Amino acid sequence: MIYLKMWSLAVVWISSLLVSAQAQGTASLWKGNDRSGRCQYSFTVDSPKEASCPSASTGPEMEALKARLGLLEVLVARLAGGEAPGTVAGAGLQEAHSQAMRDKAQLQREKTQLQREKDRLAQQVEDLQKRVAEFQKEAERLRSRPCPQAPPPSVPQHDSGLRPGADPSWHYGGPAYQELKAEVAEVPAPSPENPEDNTGCGELLSVGEPVSHRKADSIAGKYGVWMQDPEPEAPYGPGMLWRIDTVGSEVRQLFGYEDMQQLSRGFPTKVLLLPEAMESTGAAMYRGSLYYQRRRSRTLIRYDLASESVAARRDLPHAGFHGQFPYSWGGYTDIDFAVDEEGLWVIYSTNKAKGAIVLSQLDPHSLEVLRSWETNIRKTTVANAFMICGRLYTVASYTSPNTTVNYSFDTSTSQSKAMTVPFKNRYRYNSMVDYNLVQRKLFAWDNYHIVSYDVRLGKQQ
Repeated sequence: MIYLKMWSLAVVWISSLLVSAQAQGTASLWKGNDRSGRCQYSFTVDSPKEASCPSASTGPEMEALKARLGLLEVLVARLAGGEAPGTVAGAGLQEAHSQAMRDKAQLQREKTQLQREKDRLAQQVEDLQKRVAEFQKEAERLRSRPCPQAPPPSVPQHDSGLRPGADPSWHYGGPAYQELKAEVAEVPAPSPENPEDNTGCGELLSVGEPVSHRKADSIAGKYGVWMQDPEPEAPYGPGMLWRIDTVGSEVRQLFGYEDMQQLSRGFPTKVLLLPEAMESTGAAMYRGSLYYQRRRSRTLIRYDLASESVAARRDLPHAGFHGQFPYSWGGYTDIDFAVDEEGLWVIYSTNKAKGAIVLSQLDPHSLEVLRSWETNIRKTTVANAFMICGRLYTVASYTSPNTTVNYSFDTSTSQSKAMTVPFKNRYRYNSMVDYNLVQRKLFAWDNYHIVSYDVRLGKQQ
């Protein structure tokens, strides 16, 4: 309806223009189809005043067209420069750009992470290749060894925890062992004037030449402790020997041997795993129990061999530990057990004693301190210490091949004195010295070597 009215008005307006133009004598009207086939009417009228039209470029239609073109150019420039003209399309473009930048950053992070993983895997492969090479060398070395003789049938092997007749950290017997066995020193026989030489207690008069019984094969055996129980209890007999390699942060394996021959050949008949790791080379065997210091603490532990469990534990009051007052060679040897004819002892120091050796006798069942003595020699100035017949003795050096037992303290009189009893460190790194009253020898661990020394006791002339 609206379109019809507009068309009627247009026809009226054109008709009036045509009448006016005809009145002036210069007008024409025609009709025809355009290119799309639609019917069009057109007319022309001569201007009564102007002989010719002014320039079309200055007409109002052209000015309007220019204005619209200028506005379009501004809009295109804004879009090309990234400026959103306040429309939804501009905001969408900006968001798409931001998301693309975030995706690029994420891809860069993933690339960096993948490169790190690649480097880590390459390092693992390199480490594995090194280990394979080490295993190949070890296999070649083992193949070059002579086969060991099987242990006697009477020696049980079923509970050793290792392959039958094998101890991986020890050399099998060879010519070197035979040569060392031949180096046993002669010790003077007891004289009628000194009946205490081999029949009872006395002062330390001399220490014999070191005799090597075994050499450790791995670094775990550079330091260690070996022991024999002077009062053994079932199921273990009087000839049983025990060994612990003490290199490492988790020292827990205790190896048992039927006798000295089995120890020398490297055939353990029992392997026990301690419930708590030990520290230092200060362990001792007494009355069917292993006594040792728990790692990184002043706690003393009694481990019962028969039940294979902890039977007692107690803190040693005020004792230094883990490097506070060790022997001069180190090794966290702050607390050192000892056994002699008078019972169980512990050698240590405290802040109150200002580093001087403190000696305490312990109840072997409860680990309670029964008596204590404070000496006048600093623990860090001596290489090792041991007890014989209630007397404390110290060794001057752990590396010097020719050193001395340089000090003694008698608990029966609380008197101390200097000494110069010769003592040899054949392998120049002696990390353990203890008295074995069963064999009346000193047991020692000298730079991978298990060694022993004969001792002579008596009265000082």
